[in-house]
Amino acid sequence: MYRARGRDRHDTRRNPLSVQFNHTIVGCHDNRVSAEFWSDILGLELGKEWGPFIPLPTGNGVTFDFANVPPHITEIQPQHYAFLISEAEFDAAYAKIQRYKLEHWADPRQQGVNEINHNDGGRGVYFLDPSGHFMELITVPYGGWPT
Repeated sequence: MYRARGRDRHDTRRNPLSVQFNHTIVGCHDNRVSAEFWSDILGLELGKEWGPFIPLPTGNGVTFDFANVPPHITEIQPQHYAFLISEAEFDAAYAKIQRYKLEHWADPRQQGVNEINHNDGGRGVYFLDPSGHFMELITVPYGGWPT
């Protein structure tokens, strides 16, 4: 098993958590279009463009870094991105989904066209971003809130 040494090792003296998800790269055909779409739907503010990336930070410290795929790549492998949001954020996002006439679904199999679900006592919806990534918005985590 590989174990990082020296400066590569996580310093648990300053942060007691051993593992945290920090960022991911979202491959797109047009990183500006995709980043602005996510920013608009989620009600988040884009960060400052850095190199090939347009960052979108979230409230829990995770950043989505939007980057154009190389020109020879014509088809992007879609990924699934799920966001746990408040009821008010869902209302705002769903109003935009409807206003932009985005096809959306109540489940990941794309059934329940232009409907939402009420799983686990909350609300959820699935839709595609401009590069074909699967987006999911939920107001209650899978399995419900811990008791």
